[in-house]
Amino acid sequence: MSLLILSAADVAKVTARFTPDELVTLMADVFSRLSERHRGIHQPHRTAIPLEHHTSLFMPSRISSVGTTMKVVSVPSAEASREIKEKGLPATTIVLDEKFGNVRAVVNARRLTALRNAAGSLLSTRLVLPDNAKPKSILAIGAGAQIQAHLALFLTAYPSIETCTIFNRSRNARLESLRELLESTFSSVRVTTGVLPDAHSKHTGTEYQEAVKQANIIITATSSTHALFPSKLVQKGTHLCLIGSYKPEMHEIDTALVKRAGIVIVDQKSACLQEAGELIDAELSESDLIELGELYDYKTKDHTWIPREGPIEEVQTSGDVTIFKSVGVGLQDVAVACAVVDRAVKENIGVVIEAYDEDD
Repeated sequence: MSLLILSAADVAKVTARFTPDELVTLMADVFSRLSERHRGIHQPHRTAIPLEHHTSLFMPSRISSVGTTMKVVSVPSAEASREIKEKGLPATTIVLDEKFGNVRAVVNARRLTALRNAAGSLLSTRLVLPDNAKPKSILAIGAGAQIQAHLALFLTAYPSIETCTIFNRSRNARLESLRELLESTFSSVRVTTGVLPDAHSKHTGTEYQEAVKQANIIITATSSTHALFPSKLVQKGTHLCLIGSYKPEMHEIDTALVKRAGIVIVDQKSACLQEAGELIDAELSESDLIELGELYDYKTKDHTWIPREGPIEEVQTSGDVTIFKSVGVGLQDVAVACAVVDRAVKENIGVVIEAYDEDD
């Protein structure tokens, strides 16, 4: 049995060949199965093991007709040095061979986690924005891998976007690198960056306020414990994708903005009600939420999805903004990792260790 190794560079090469439509379809399959409580899905609770400077999370998942994976992510502790934190979150996914049970591939997953989240966010946006929507302005808060993946995907999917504004807690090398990457890739888009106003300051930067007011799409991916901007700044019709919070004490928007949405779209109701601080503080219940997979019908045979007009209209008319809140679903890792491995094998990308499982 051979073993395929995909480095970060290999994964970047493979994922660059996926179109937004292909990635959205992958996630549509996942969320449809999740909402239908498909018998072929298995998603046991993750296991956390403390290291000296990290907490390592082990997350196995399976989709019967797709594959079986386990992702390992190491999250730096609060006491970790700045050097360690700036390295980000090391992540690796192992993909099993469905017939023989051996490890088929080892995949660097730093990029994949962000990519699958971005694809889920894009799916939510395509569902709630009108078919003829041509958003002009997108605002992103944060400058990590999540924001990079979201902006690359959204700017590709919506060529109508003219301005892309990114605010971060500091004007660091990561922010400048992201700006340079987007400017070189999307030359027709005006990319601007800024620093978030101090949370304890009585004064909010006018440039930041204006960016929030003008945005048609807002994407947040931070670890903030307070609202990043007041509800009153967000214009009617804006779609928000909230990626950052995954603990009750974490909040990226205020309760007033949550309430403006009426019905909030989520990746998984039970997980969001336990982990999404914004929804917990707003005292939302399951009746206030709708899962992404409930907004369309997925046709497994031809890998297509068809929007459900009734539920979508209910979301659109229940408030004057729309919100998609994601805390991440392990099944997304299965879909994207298996798709990447299949594409890598087809295009001869990566390093293959022959006879990996043979001792003689």
